[in-house]
Amino acid sequence: MAAAVGTPLVLGGWPAFAAGAAGAGSVFDAQTVPRLAAALAGRAYAAPDSGLPGALADASYDQYRTMRYRAEAALWRDAPGAAFQAQFFHRGFLFRPRVDVYAVANGEASPVPFSTSQFDYTPDAAPAIGDIGFAGFRLHTALNRADYMDELCAFLGASYFRAVARGLGYGLSARGLALGSGDPGPEEFPVFRAFWLHRPEPGGTMITVDALLDSPSVAGAFRFLITPGGDTVFEVDARLYPRVPLTNAGIAPLTSMFHFDASGRRDVDDYRPAVHDSDGLGIASRDGSSVWRPLHNPRTLQHSGFQGATPRGFGLMQRKRDFADFEDAEAHYERRPSAWVEPLDDWGAGEVHLVEIPTADEYHDNIVLFWRPARAMLPGVEHRWRYRLHWTAEHRWQPELAHVTATRIGAVPRTTSGARLVVIDLAGGPGRETAGLEVDHRASAGAIRNAVVHARPGGGWRLAFEFEPQGHAVAELSVRLLEGGRAVSETWLYRWQA
Repeated sequence: MAAAVGTPLVLGGWPAFAAGAAGAGSVFDAQTVPRLAAALAGRAYAAPDSGLPGALADASYDQYRTMRYRAEAALWRDAPGAAFQAQFFHRGFLFRPRVDVYAVANGEASPVPFSTSQFDYTPDAAPAIGDIGFAGFRLHTALNRADYMDELCAFLGASYFRAVARGLGYGLSARGLALGSGDPGPEEFPVFRAFWLHRPEPGGTMITVDALLDSPSVAGAFRFLITPGGDTVFEVDARLYPRVPLTNAGIAPLTSMFHFDASGRRDVDDYRPAVHDSDGLGIASRDGSSVWRPLHNPRTLQHSGFQGATPRGFGLMQRKRDFADFEDAEAHYERRPSAWVEPLDDWGAGEVHLVEIPTADEYHDNIVLFWRPARAMLPGVEHRWRYRLHWTAEHRWQPELAHVTATRIGAVPRTTSGARLVVIDLAGGPGRETAGLEVDHRASAGAIRNAVVHARPGGGWRLAFEFEPQGHAVAELSVRLLEGGRAVSETWLYRWQA
């Protein structure tokens, strides 16, 4: 069965290219997936095929882990000069929907078929199944050593993906799109239904991945230009085609985990000083100001919106980088990457939106961050969002400003008023002298008193103050360092809760 180039063909509810014969390719160009997404948005939504044999549908986590892709079956393993290889995830456990994968070369896209011969099922025998497709894929490259193909990134589950940079391991995740994240009603999770993996050029250092996104409310076309390194950079071109008006969309969403650190250890009995994938939200504005908002594990669901024009960048950062910061020889939280979003166009008015969800452990993601546009995205129009996503160990968006390295909060000694002592360490910036520094502080409720700043041994500054709640349950705190009326540090923001 054949179809015209660029025309979506729905097979079992899945958009796909039609091939004139088995193994034949379909013409592919930069507009192919956007055309598919636009056409898909004009159709009624059809859920992905999630049907699986019982043994796969009911597989436990441990059983799923035994379905290991064979490295010798990797896509492009034998391609001359290819710096990337692709391996694939089996369907099963939580990852039931079928994901179609195509290999693109010389302007043609060909299906990548599933076969049980691609997987090692030891200690079990291979199941008797046909081409059930994949759950997702991962890319490998020589990231840390020339003689070993490290796992670079993975696309698995809904529209989730994650990546590492040199010397780092996996941590927080990104998504293609968030819909209603943290809202009172049920959240909608768009899925990547199909991927097109472009064969890397011989000797090339970048790889292209196209993806087709779908959900009841929206279809979308994504192009990822992926460049690994000390910073692994995804250049993302997202085109969205709503089926209904989107008023609660999250652009460039990130998902992370924060359990505790020295800023708050409520109800925590743990030998480790901190447990988190990210410790703060960073925002760089186009007016030259910079914000650091430490994350916390709240008692109740919390939303924070930072409104304004399109920022220079924003992200969830992991600034603690020493083993002693966590003392966890298994999780190695000090190796978790930061993720920094750099808009490439004017996104208009909106807000950087942070959601913090209570969690009792480190096994559940409880932090969500995204850009929420002020205007709804309407059907019948293409809505385009371009940005760079940096996976990095250290990203100094304004190195001329001192940056926060730690926040510690505890009781003020010998008081019964409930006053809290807040200690903030800073590094970098213009120097270590404290003469002439002024502490600029604000509190939306209660009062900040006795603010002082000292030089820290080894460099940097320590800023300390007492916060008196004065009976209030919530207060927004803001502190920064000035010299001659000019900011010499980023602005520390914190939501204090009783």
